[in-house]
Amino acid sequence: MGERYDAVIIGGGHNGLVCAFYLARAGYKVRILERRAVVGGAAVTEQFHPGFRNSTASYTVSLLNPKVIRDMRLVEQGYRVIERPVSNFLPLPDGQYLTLGGGIAQSEAQFAKFSRSDAAVLPAYYHALERVADIVRDLVLQSPPNVGDGMDMVVAALRQGRRIAGLTIEQQRDALDLFTKSARDFLDGWFESDPVKAVFGFDAVVGNYASPDTPGSAYVLLHHVFGEVNGKKGAWGHVVGGMGAITQAMARVVGAMGVEISLEAPVARVLVEDDRAAGVRLESGEEVIGRTVIANVGPKLLYERMMDPADLPADFVKRIKGFRTGSGTFRMNVALSDLPDFACLPGAGAHHQSGIIIAPSLEYMDRAFMDAKREGWSRQPIVEMLIPSTVDESLAPAGRHVASLFCQQFAPQLPGGRSWDDAREAAADHVIATVDAYAPGFARSVIARQIHSPLDLERNFGLVDGDIMHGKLTLDQMWAARPVLGHGGYRGPVRGLYMCGAGTHPGGGVTGAPGHNAARAVLKDGTLWRRWRG
Repeated sequence: MGERYDAVIIGGGHNGLVCAFYLARAGYKVRILERRAVVGGAAVTEQFHPGFRNSTASYTVSLLNPKVIRDMRLVEQGYRVIERPVSNFLPLPDGQYLTLGGGIAQSEAQFAKFSRSDAAVLPAYYHALERVADIVRDLVLQSPPNVGDGMDMVVAALRQGRRIAGLTIEQQRDALDLFTKSARDFLDGWFESDPVKAVFGFDAVVGNYASPDTPGSAYVLLHHVFGEVNGKKGAWGHVVGGMGAITQAMARVVGAMGVEISLEAPVARVLVEDDRAAGVRLESGEEVIGRTVIANVGPKLLYERMMDPADLPADFVKRIKGFRTGSGTFRMNVALSDLPDFACLPGAGAHHQSGIIIAPSLEYMDRAFMDAKREGWSRQPIVEMLIPSTVDESLAPAGRHVASLFCQQFAPQLPGGRSWDDAREAAADHVIATVDAYAPGFARSVIARQIHSPLDLERNFGLVDGDIMHGKLTLDQMWAARPVLGHGGYRGPVRGLYMCGAGTHPGGGVTGAPGHNAARAVLKDGTLWRRWRG
C-alpha cells in the first residue's frame, strides 16, 4: 500500500489551501490534489495574451476573512490590497452618472443629484445594513447548528440565535427584510431614485441568476457587503498581482509546513470502504489513501460525478439532484490599448479604479434576466468592469491596460439545445458593444480577449453550470441547509468525508471561511476518534 495521509483535499482553490493550513498546523499530514496546472482554483492570475496578465476568474477582494489573513500571515507573504477610491461608478444612458463611495459626504452629494430624500436617508440605510452585516460577519466563522447533532445543535442554535435576539425590534425587521424580500422590495422601502436603487441593487444579481424582483435576492445584496479591506468594513479592492497573489501566497505558506500539492491530478472517484471514505482514485488510475477526504469542489460535482450513488443515502442523492446551481455568469478579460473614455465623464479619473456598473436601473436588470430565460442571454446585459492595471502596473505593458468584464444573466444552458461553444463569440461581441455604447471607442481599443462562458467556467474550473457560488444563495440552500439539511456542518453523509468549498456555509466569494470551518470540524472529529481509539 502506498503512502497514507491524514487528509486528502480535492481541489487546490483558496478554501482547500486554508483548510490544509489549519490541519497542517495541528500536525496532520495533508495532500492537495488539483486538476489544473496551477494552484488556486478560480482565484488565479494568468497571462491571457503576450504581456497581459489578469485575475482569470475571481477578480476582486473584500470577503477574505481577517482571521485567515492573520493566521496565515499573508501580509508577510506580500498580500497587499489597494482600496477603490470610489466603490462604484454607474454611467447612465442620458449622459449623467452616479458614483458611490469616497466617504459619506461624497455619496450624499452624488445622491442629491437625483433625490435629496435619498441623500438624506443614506446614513440610516448604511446603519441598518451594517447592523445586519455585523451578524453575518459573526456567523461566518461559526459552524451552523447541524440537524441531527443532538445537544451540539441546540447549543450552537442558542449561541448563534442570541445575536439576532439582541437586536432591537426595528433591527430584527431589517434582518427579516434582507433575508426574505426581493432586492426591489427592500430598496423601494428606502429610496425613490432609479440610479440610486440600481447602484445598490447590482449586488443582488452578482452571481445570482435571478431578477431583482425575485424573493430572497435582497440577501445576495447583503452577502456582498459583509467583507472589509484593510480594516474598512464593506470596502472592495484590487489585490496587487491579481487574485493569484492570494493563492500563491497561501501555497507558499502550506508548502513550508509540509503540505504536498499535486498539480494536474484530477480526481475521478472518492473511494468508500466499509461505509467510510478511504481516499480517492485519480483519472490516471493512481489511488491516494487518506483517513479523511475533504472536498473543495461544489456539491454537485462531488456527489453526482465523483461518487457512486450506491455509497450515498437514497434521500441524500435525491436532495443533491434538487440542489440548484447556475449563477448566470459570463466572464471576460480584455487587453486594451487605451483606457475607456466614458461619454458621461470623459478623461481619466478615480472612476477608472472603481467597479464600473452598466445596469442603470432595476428594470434593466429584470429585463436582462427575462431575456436570458427566453433567449439565452440579455440583449442589454449587466456588466461590471474593473481595470486593475490602473493601480497595478505589473499586469500590462506601459500605456496599456487589462480589464475584467463580469457579466450577469447568461443562461447556464442555452434554450433549444444550443451549445455555448457555438454562441460564446457572439455573446462576447454583444458585451463589448454594450460597453462601447457608454464608452465610445472601447471596441476599437480591444487588443485581445479571453472568454469564459458558463460552459467554459464548468470545464476550466469545475464550476457546475458555471456557478461561481457552487450553488444558489437562496434561503433553502443557506446556513444549516447548505448544501443539505443535516449536513450543514461540513460533514458529508459518509464517515470520513468532509466539504470545505463554497457549497457550504457561508457560501461563495473568496472568504476562506468554509476552509477554516471545515478544518475545525475535521480536527474535532479527529480528537474524538483518537480518544475512542485509546
